Amino acid sequence: MTFILTVLAAIVVLGPLVALHEWGHYIVARWCGVKVLTYSIGFGPKILSWTSKKTGINYAVSAVPLGGYVKMLDEREGEVEPSLRHLAFNNQRPWKKIAIVAAGPVMNILIAICLYWVLLITPTQMLATKVGSILPNSPVSHTGLVVGDEIVAVDTKPTQSWQDVNYALADRMGETGQITLSIKNMQGNHQVVVPIREFMKTQQPNQATNPIDSLGALPWQPKIPAVVGEVMPNSAAARQGMQVGDLIKRVDGQPILDWLGFSQIVKAHPEQLLTIEVERNNVPVTLKVMPQGKKDTMGNRYGQIGAAAKANKITPPPEYIKTIQYSPIEALAKSAQQTRDLSAMTLKSMGKMLTGLIGVENLSGPITIAKVANQSFSIGWEAVLSFMAIISLSLAVLNLLPIPVLDGGHIVMYAYEAIFGKPMPEKIQIVGMNVGLVLLGGFMLLAIGNDISRLF
Repeated sequence: MTFILTVLAAIVVLGPLVALHEWGHYIVARWCGVKVLTYSIGFGPKILSWTSKKTGINYAVSAVPLGGYVKMLDEREGEVEPSLRHLAFNNQRPWKKIAIVAAGPVMNILIAICLYWVLLITPTQMLATKVGSILPNSPVSHTGLVVGDEIVAVDTKPTQSWQDVNYALADRMGETGQITLSIKNMQGNHQVVVPIREFMKTQQPNQATNPIDSLGALPWQPKIPAVVGEVMPNSAAARQGMQVGDLIKRVDGQPILDWLGFSQIVKAHPEQLLTIEVERNNVPVTLKVMPQGKKDTMGNRYGQIGAAAKANKITPPPEYIKTIQYSPIEALAKSAQQTRDLSAMTLKSMGKMLTGLIGVENLSGPITIAKVANQSFSIGWEAVLSFMAIISLSLAVLNLLPIPVLDGGHIVMYAYEAIFGKPMPEKIQIVGMNVGLVLLGGFMLLAIGNDISRLF
């Protein structure tokens, strides 16, 4: 059942983004006077098909839903009647070809802006960017940052939410130097300089796997009593005799103050035997439990014993809650800025992979995208829209890369034609296409390989 839901989630997220990408090509081609033959949502064998009597365009829904295509009249793909040659794509002026090719990625950029706009005009109550706790031996633990300080900017990027903080920190992945935090507290505004070394590049055992944890300044988190509220059947906890109502006192001799502290220890010790001391009906009981090793969507290993905390109503302190809402105009400006920043970060990350500043293991493929899509649906509609915006931007940036077979590669060829007044030599085009296919194929194999490695 989980597999089916994951596939459906991927279709719901990727399907519209790819379909609208192709619609961008389709609508601009028609505006430019190019005859469109087919517009298909999906690719492969056609499931549903309808041909317009007015335009002659065949509209189709094909078997493989994670894609699509627009087929235009083109003399390079077959003989064209002399009366229709002016409608063929290959006979258009270079600027028209560039406009048609660029329309797909531009559509993905506009989609991201629209999605962020919807999110920003919606009143959202969230945790303020005030530090709730500081991890020991973390980069910020050796600075003047204290609990209660509000992070209002990371480097030069303003931070309204912890998501903003996360994105700004992710932009520094793999780098050595310093991160400047702009802080607001009762004493006023000041800056905290945090030294970093190969930030998040090397994942060692028990090392943080996300930017915020890697920095060491955590949001407010509830103090949930370390009382077992649920034990999953056939889990490590169940097999070793853990029971509902057990009060976790110590793990390997380390005192446990709340459930969060307990869960962090468990997550940090996959496939490692832990000595867990509990209090059961005022009687001390010692359990030997080995957390089962799991992998998150990025392939990072963590431990899981199959126990959950007792349900408690959680109410953050008022000073740690803020409501964010923008006017339509403010939201438009903010969404455009966010789209620009995330696009730049995506390009920067690609450059870091090429130079070895960060590892290629950070590259994700369709399996990881499907898993994250499924997770976003379990969180809520805001998470779904945010994830769709990120994927839409990724599609835009990827397609605009100057690699033959991608939209960006075609733009380069048509720009050459515009500058020199003649098409790029056919031999160069063929070589470029072959190189592009190899690069794209290698890219996809690497991404899928990373996906598969994260499953085991």
